[in-house]
Amino acid sequence: MKTRGITDHARSVAGLRVAIVNWRDPWHPEAGGAETYAWEMAQGLRRRGAQVTYVTARGDGQTPAEHRDGVRIVRRGSRFTVYPLVLAWLLRRRRSFDAVVDCQNGIPFFTPWAVRRSVPVFCVIHHVHDAQFGLHFSPAMATVGRLLEGPVARVAYRRHQSIAVSESTRRAMAERLRWKGPVCIIPNGLSATAFDRPAPDPPPGQMPTPVPPAAVTWVGRVVAHKRVDRVLDVAAGLAPAGLVIDVIGRGPCSTDLADGAARRGLAGSVRLRGYLPEEDKRAAVAASLLHLNTSIGEGWGLCVLEAAALGVPTVAYDVDGLRDAVRPDVTGWLVGPGERIEDVTARALKELDDPARRAEIARACRSWAAQFDWDASAGQLADLIADAVLGNRTRAGCG
Repeated sequence: MKTRGITDHARSVAGLRVAIVNWRDPWHPEAGGAETYAWEMAQGLRRRGAQVTYVTARGDGQTPAEHRDGVRIVRRGSRFTVYPLVLAWLLRRRRSFDAVVDCQNGIPFFTPWAVRRSVPVFCVIHHVHDAQFGLHFSPAMATVGRLLEGPVARVAYRRHQSIAVSESTRRAMAERLRWKGPVCIIPNGLSATAFDRPAPDPPPGQMPTPVPPAAVTWVGRVVAHKRVDRVLDVAAGLAPAGLVIDVIGRGPCSTDLADGAARRGLAGSVRLRGYLPEEDKRAAVAASLLHLNTSIGEGWGLCVLEAAALGVPTVAYDVDGLRDAVRPDVTGWLVGPGERIEDVTARALKELDDPARRAEIARACRSWAAQFDWDASAGQLADLIADAVLGNRTRAGCG
């Protein structure tokens, strides 16, 4: 189990100027787990005395700059223009930072080209996107994306330490991107509040409107590579028993999902809850028997860990990241080749019908989740930064 708290060695980042560059911040309308990761690293470094600047895109309604929880946030550009604008911003301030944490969400920022050669850059890769480019872009744009993610990034970051969030990602970097250089695993984590099982509070001045708990919850951004349409196949099998699936999250595929549920007569079996405040989301997941993840691949799958902290197991495909987050037949079930997710889900729910087995799995889930802590992960990053800035590179190949 990872130790919660600040390590002595990590305090050596005190006074260092660190830029964390990420596609979005946690308050962006399209934020997801990668944004949580980047922000938790920012907070962990800030607690250890570093001066942290979080550089990111500007979403609708967001200000170009602000200070939040001791971190300076700078916002430049939108979905695509963020890359050249952030690079230009860094280039003008190339002597202003002692280290850069460059978070790659498919396409990196190529920050080694904008800072002094002596400044260490840490390239954080959540998962390899090569197959996903084709889901979101035209064939020509997908080819450009793969070129930037692979050969170009491989050259740009060849002298720098890379960070993966799971063994799946590290392996994919080596096999699919032919990544060179050391790769350290710094996993996702959880805060202490993730283990609370709250009841949702009504808005001020309003009486609560009870929402009957769903048997199954699905949590995430409703985007193409999450394959949320697979929820409809699962719901079709559960509908005769009157069981409901809650889809918690928002994204561009929400309308298609609602239309598909209506066409298949599943509107009463699939509830699109949209965005929920954190406590309401945890309450909905905690009240369910099972969490479902239908993604084509993840770096890890933070929602899996969050469900486990509440004692709720997950059914997911046996793909990169999710096979790291789920311990088969201990904290959940993986859908292997030739299996259908609706069959595995039905089998899982049948197993959970046994109160003793359900309690056993819940204990295993909470025990597994307790091994992951945001502050411990931030401490690993702080150690890497301190070693690089102070010239002690003997630990560069960690993990």
